[in-house]
Amino acid sequence: MPPIDDPNVLIGTDTADDATVYRFGDDLALVQTVDYFTPIVDDPYQFGQIAAANSLSDIYAMGARPLFALNLVGFPASLPLDLLTEILRGGADKAREAGIAIVGGHTIDDPEPKYGLVVTGVVEPDRVYTNAAAQVGDVLILTKPLGLGIVSAAIKRGLASDALIDRAVAVMSTLNRAAAEAMVQVGAHACTDITGFGLLGHLHEMTTASGVGAVIRLGPVPVLDEAWTLAAQGLVPGGTVANRDFLRDAVVWDAAISPAQQWILCDAQTSGGLLIAVPPGKATALREALRAAGALASAEIGTIVEDPTGRIQVQP
Repeated sequence: MPPIDDPNVLIGTDTADDATVYRFGDDLALVQTVDYFTPIVDDPYQFGQIAAANSLSDIYAMGARPLFALNLVGFPASLPLDLLTEILRGGADKAREAGIAIVGGHTIDDPEPKYGLVVTGVVEPDRVYTNAAAQVGDVLILTKPLGLGIVSAAIKRGLASDALIDRAVAVMSTLNRAAAEAMVQVGAHACTDITGFGLLGHLHEMTTASGVGAVIRLGPVPVLDEAWTLAAQGLVPGGTVANRDFLRDAVVWDAAISPAQQWILCDAQTSGGLLIAVPPGKATALREALRAAGALASAEIGTIVEDPTGRIQVQP
């Protein structure tokens, strides 16, 4: 990509952030993101909900308010259109829950179904949350459990119970709206959402962009219970394997961290939670606000430390 020289581009590609931010004036900036993927559950309506929640998450991670969205669809002409109707209905219902409308989009004939959204939002330029502003001493708080990638792999192989599928779908289709509103209310330094690069991959983007390091404590990290067993059995998706390989030189694992635990922390998530770097004096208030807002988790999982290399230490 060529370098960006427009001074109104407040956030572009330099820091691998969650969305782009374009300033229109002293008190208004546009936030835009795009995301789509192939089905991870069999139910088309649930797939539509999950994909829409995942797309909206990038807007929330910037501390912004979504305005509207566009559909992005790839769909095989050989499949019944009723399936596509259900996918779009799921996305529309989730967008409605977020308080926005889907106002158009684009569809292509594709051998494999794909769905997602282009989402446009707004934020005040001086209130943008980025992944590049974490500060030494900040507390790291996570708002959803991990293990979604591993559970999704079990679903695709027919190895997940109905109860586990229902739990995973509930987590993935939950909007990060309430968590973002709590963050904005209390105030924080930096934020990112946990998706395909896993907890440690997205944290590495944050530490690298911010010029700091991090210490993660495994004990308080929220995880879907069944994911531990699946990881120990080696049921790990390719994206999770790629994440751990990519982080080989960026993460220092304590000797007590097992291979299964490493998989969990590197697990490629779909529509995961927010990872928020908050000043220590506000950590308790943020956790209380998250609980009051109904966030799925409000776990204090680590701290930002001084290390300009962006290295992450993982402790039990």
